[in-house]
Amino acid sequence: MKRYLEILLVFFAGVTGLYAQSDAEAQPAHGAIYRVEVVARRINAINYRHRSDETKVNFLGTTLMPDASGDAYVHSKQGAIEVNAKFKHIQPATRFGPEYMTYVLWAITPEGRPVNLGEVLAGHNGSASLNVTSNLQAFGMVVTAEPHFAVTQPSEVVVMENSVTSETTGTVEQVDAKFELLGRGQYTVGVNPAELMPLEIDGKIPTELYEARNAIRIAKWAGAENFAADSLSKAQSDLQNAEDLVDSNGDRKDIISDAREAAQTAEDARLIAVRKIIAEEQTQIVVNAVAAKAQAVQSEAEAAQVQAEAQADAEAAARAKEQAEEARKAQEDADAAKQAAEAKAQQAQVQAAQVEREKAALRGRLQQELSTVLETRDSARGLIMNMSDVLFEFGKYALKPEAREKLAKVSGILLSFPELTLEVDGYTDNVGGDEFNQKLSGERADAVRDYLTSQGVSPNSIVTKGFGKDNPVASNDTSEGRQENRRVELVVSGAAI
Repeated sequence: MKRYLEILLVFFAGVTGLYAQSDAEAQPAHGAIYRVEVVARRINAINYRHRSDETKVNFLGTTLMPDASGDAYVHSKQGAIEVNAKFKHIQPATRFGPEYMTYVLWAITPEGRPVNLGEVLAGHNGSASLNVTSNLQAFGMVVTAEPHFAVTQPSEVVVMENSVTSETTGTVEQVDAKFELLGRGQYTVGVNPAELMPLEIDGKIPTELYEARNAIRIAKWAGAENFAADSLSKAQSDLQNAEDLVDSNGDRKDIISDAREAAQTAEDARLIAVRKIIAEEQTQIVVNAVAAKAQAVQSEAEAAQVQAEAQADAEAAARAKEQAEEARKAQEDADAAKQAAEAKAQQAQVQAAQVEREKAALRGRLQQELSTVLETRDSARGLIMNMSDVLFEFGKYALKPEAREKLAKVSGILLSFPELTLEVDGYTDNVGGDEFNQKLSGERADAVRDYLTSQGVSPNSIVTKGFGKDNPVASNDTSEGRQENRRVELVVSGAAI
């Protein structure tokens, strides 16, 4: 029996940003700049039947782009759900503001968690297609305008929403959900208007290069130059590589690869900067609250002293001594309250610092343990373990005994940290066709996930992605470089680290 899940999505714009002050001021040069905006929307979401035949959902344009439309065929497979979507009548994203350059397809869980499914790249005729997979079971889908493909939180510029049809199948329950959106203009609030000029697009240059330029300037606006300089520098280096390839008429795919890495790294830099700014703001809020409370206590004490002195002048000499004693006691209470407030604030700062040290220590210990099994490096995404191609059968996704042995050790480590999440990404070199490489990379990632779950790791904590020959880490012009590119990466992340 067919039923549908209707989700009430209530969107809240995030509250974060920067203050700008002169060098002569002693205050920190940052603070909240975003306004809180509340937007209510209604869309249909579906709990897709596990491992069933594919089902169809439609996409309808919102009032921001009423002519846009599309459809998607959703197929629930073993361990993942495949979404094959097509769209038409898509207008350029720049019409919504100079910071918008592309579109992103999002899945929204019934609990309101947004997941970036992939970039919607529209051609000159306004058409686009996207074939992605997700480990989500129940979700609705929307398309939003974004500055670049690597964003982690949707904007409120929702241009299309999914709509159930008579062909849509699934089982559902009634759920209310909330998720946060970045309101229109939030990427540019407080920025010098002279910097908000739209990028001039040359059709001969890949769109991904402009997205990378846009991502880097947005990261700078968010304060990455001061709070995430290393990540921003890496993004600028990747962008320069892409720019050099354009100037030398280099391979278009290499240009796109470098540009996409630049955009992704720039988004990491922006997020790092925002987190650090928020942390400093929260610290400043605590300091200001303590100072305000101390000032209030001091003011009350001074008022009591003035009143005592006035009353002493009006009353007999016998009352003067009593009033002076009361004033002294009030001053002692004020001093005690001030000292208690300062001690509490200091304790809170010490506890916050201890939590951060514990997280860093846990992250370092986990990296050290994982490094004994697989090559592991630290990144803004999390701890990344690298499985080389030699751990699989040649041209296949079957795990060799050595690979199973290593994964068994990895699962043993991960079982000690059940709150962590794991993303398994498959990559290939550029030898062979795109379809074969895409399928092989996804199958290898799925093989790793299936083995880990067989060892007790929760399947809900693992997501897999196949990138084919995209995102090479070395040149495909040499056998050594191609071997490095044939890999599976396991990205460990979570609030605990």
